[in-house]
Amino acid sequence: MYKNYFKRLLDIVAAIVGLIILSPIIIFLIIVLSISFKGNPFFLHPRPGKNSVIFKVLKFKSMNDKTDENGVLLPHNMRVTKTGDFIRKLSLDELPQLINVLKGDMSLIGPRPLEVRYLPLYNDFQKQRHNVKPGISGWAQVNGRNAVSWDEKFAMDVWYVKNISLKTDLKIVILTIKKVLLRKDVNASESLNMAPFLGNK
Repeated sequence: MYKNYFKRLLDIVAAIVGLIILSPIIIFLIIVLSISFKGNPFFLHPRPGKNSVIFKVLKFKSMNDKTDENGVLLPHNMRVTKTGDFIRKLSLDELPQLINVLKGDMSLIGPRPLEVRYLPLYNDFQKQRHNVKPGISGWAQVNGRNAVSWDEKFAMDVWYVKNISLKTDLKIVILTIKKVLLRKDVNASESLNMAPFLGNK
């Protein structure tokens, strides 16, 4: 009952309330990042959602578009600006994803949406992470994030898929808030701090 009906209702209510309460911060960041990046403060990136359907995740921009002499974008960690690093540490770059939640692309809680390039690399067990909508935060994010291996991360994602409940979601929300306030192990982006997933050997 919760998984099929109430979870979506709570997502909508929470996203609307969150956008209203956080609107001063969101507006401020839009202005600051528009100046910092000389234009668009947002970053859109294709990610697989429920049933591996591709959608565009919305985040505040934290990296510039600098390239090497061949016109190839520099590595992620070389393009993160000081402002971008600051908003990442406070997870502020994730705030626009409340719009993804409102649209129905994402849920507040669920497996984090990874890169599209990983889709062909999943085995049958790992593919189960796409049986539900991806989330802004998830079980793996409050249990080590990049301090755990990919196998452990996928195991936690699938555990969540099989154990979705209001109690579990509330626990993840509380732990996420706690980690944000303590600035501990939060928003340590996979693209910056974790080796890419290379498939199963």
